[in-house]
Amino acid sequence: METLVLKKDYIVLYVLLGIVYLSGMYLPLMENDSAQHAVMAMRMFLENDFLHLYKGDALYLDKPHMHFWLAAISFKIFGISHWAYRLPAIFFTIIGAISCNRLSKIFYGNEAAHIASLVFLSSQAIVLANHDVRTDAVLTGATIFAVWQLVLFVNKVQLVHGILGGIGLGIAFSSKGQLAVFVAGICVLSHIFYTRKWNVIVQWKTIVSALFFVIAISPVLYAYYIQFDLHPENVVNGKTNVSGLRFILWDQSVHRLTANGFKETSPDYFFFFHTLLWAFLPWSLIAYIALYQRCKQLVRIRFRYERNTEMLTSIGVLVVLIVISFSKFKLPHYLNSLLPILSVLVAGFLLDLYNKHRRKLINGLLFFQIGVLILGSVLLLFLIFWIFPIPHVGLMLCYLLLIVGGIIIMTISINKMRKLIVVSVYFMILINFCLNTQFYPNLLLYQAGNNAAKIIDREKINPEKVFMGEGRPSWSLDFYTQRITPGISLKRIKNTLHHHDWLFVYQHQLNELKEQQLVWDKKYEINHHRITRLTKKFLNPNTRHTVLEKAFLLRIKKE
Repeated sequence: METLVLKKDYIVLYVLLGIVYLSGMYLPLMENDSAQHAVMAMRMFLENDFLHLYKGDALYLDKPHMHFWLAAISFKIFGISHWAYRLPAIFFTIIGAISCNRLSKIFYGNEAAHIASLVFLSSQAIVLANHDVRTDAVLTGATIFAVWQLVLFVNKVQLVHGILGGIGLGIAFSSKGQLAVFVAGICVLSHIFYTRKWNVIVQWKTIVSALFFVIAISPVLYAYYIQFDLHPENVVNGKTNVSGLRFILWDQSVHRLTANGFKETSPDYFFFFHTLLWAFLPWSLIAYIALYQRCKQLVRIRFRYERNTEMLTSIGVLVVLIVISFSKFKLPHYLNSLLPILSVLVAGFLLDLYNKHRRKLINGLLFFQIGVLILGSVLLLFLIFWIFPIPHVGLMLCYLLLIVGGIIIMTISINKMRKLIVVSVYFMILINFCLNTQFYPNLLLYQAGNNAAKIIDREKINPEKVFMGEGRPSWSLDFYTQRITPGISLKRIKNTLHHHDWLFVYQHQLNELKEQQLVWDKKYEINHHRITRLTKKFLNPNTRHTVLEKAFLLRIKKE
């Protein structure tokens, strides 16, 4: 029987995926979260203070420290840049891909291993998480690493796997809190239930594993204790006597479930189920079919253990999805830590279809994937080139070569399952390469902060003489001037700024300055839009001007 995915297939696809991820590393950072997190990490580095987290001038009590520590360490080694900020995310994504590979090999053998890695790396939300970097890339990589090691620990009861699993889970917890513990815990418990290896729970080695988890999270606990518990006088969200330890160990997760202290985002109990349709592109339909088939199989065999069958990636994932669906505070990236686990499920399912010669279903899936991906690619390419100007001829040549490559892959005579996998990964490479090299670079021309920083650099303006209007921070301006730009009350601005100081403001703030008869002798006007919240009017080049906001860089003149 022909090998499902040839070595030359996955080597070429890994290289092309690497190019896609590399192209995303050099994009300017997007506001709000990505640029905000980068500035928070930059502040740690500049002030050499790794214990306190601030969002502007306010104490920050939300995400724990790991993501910011890793970015700050990267700045310390490589200097402040957007690619250095993204480097830890790339590193943990590679760890995630390796963990998918190894976990899939445990459950389904060598042939499924690289399929799982390719599914994971080509998933839309994972690609997005590596250029719009928040806490999720570190969380995702550390979570699947922990699951892989803990599965090995359950299977072999070897201390090294328990220790590595505890450390991995500790890093994941230190990135986003209890979500990682819940995801990994439910999935590993489902594996224990299916394999009936309950004795592992009472092993002394399990206690050691738990101890290493506690050791791994202790730096974050210590930092919270120093910043909050030692200072009950601090005001956080209008309250005093706020415990950082209680927050990270309990309040963060419970409050998000109940929307206590958070604005309720969606009452839709199916939010995560339909969000998965785009987050796990192009594998979402296959994942749902695989999830249904695996659950059906487990019920049919009454959860009796069978070789090459597992319930970690099906029942485990389903339980997590159902529980988080009852949360009143929902965001799409909460799904990210489940995607590598679903990648293992998809790899096992595709291999099973291939081994059982399920030609009808394979042909149907191939037809669907090719149809959707071609239609989506054509539509996306049309939109990209309609929304923004035609790119450089060199880029056009790259796009043309990728399109020709896709046509060749679809027409060559290879087995249908191999074609399904290669076509699916390849078209996500085409789509995301175009997004990273054409769509996002043009989109970021409408983010005022980073473009104001370009002007400051080009005109050789001293960043120490730049200020911004209070009440509306620009994280990208801070990051690209490598300085926490002071915010100034517009009502006291005449008494605060000096001759030839510079002020960054938005249109509504400029109107207020005019009322105060503030005078300036130089003005740079910059187009601005909230680029993470796109609208039809903005995307349409004919109506874009109607929704653009203006930002200004002013040189103050005083008599």
